[in-house]
Parts: sequence; C-alpha cells; structure tokens
Amino acid sequence: MAVATITSGICGFVTKVEAHQEGDRCVLSFETDCPNVARLAEELQAVDPWGEITYRGGRPVTMTLSDKHLQHPACPVPSGVIKAIEVACELALPKAAHIDVSNE
Repeated sequence: MAVATITSGICGFVTKVEAHQEGDRCVLSFETDCPNVARLAEELQAVDPWGEITYRGGRPVTMTLSDKHLQHPACPVPSGVIKAIEVACELALPKAAHIDVSNE
C-alpha cells in the first residue's frame, strides 16, 4: 500500500489518498477537506495502473475525472494520486515531491 498526503496550498485543503494493488487494478480511498476532491473520490475508486502512468494510449482516468471535478488546474491532487498509484503497484519507488512557490 502507498499513502500520499497532499497539502494543496493557499486553499488550505489537505487530501490523503491510500492506494493498493488488487490483481491488475489499483484501488483508491480518500480522506479530504476539499468538496471538489470529495466528488472526484466518489468516481475514482479503482484504475488500471499502467493506464495512469502514461499519456500513450489515452489520457489517464485520474486526469479525465480531475478535469470534470476540480476547479483549479494547478491543484496538485491529481499528481499526488498518480504518484501513490505508481508506488502501490511497484511502478516507482517512494520519494517525496515538492512544489515551493514564492514571490521573489
């Protein structure tokens, strides 16, 4: 199982996604403060991990459903979900990713 905790930024919302492999699918569960991510979570419950880690052969389901439910294109939740899928299905090693933004 992989767990990703995503702090989205100025909105203050935090999302925790748990991903684990069941056969050829990756099953997802979410805890979130964000009402938009909550709607995404209702539809995004299990995916084909190979379809999520590339744009070849079509758009990842995570991204398609994010387009439908999320209001802000810079939201880091979709990337965090895909990272959790990769790790849960042994398609990547676990390593933290960060986006730090400032006015300089």
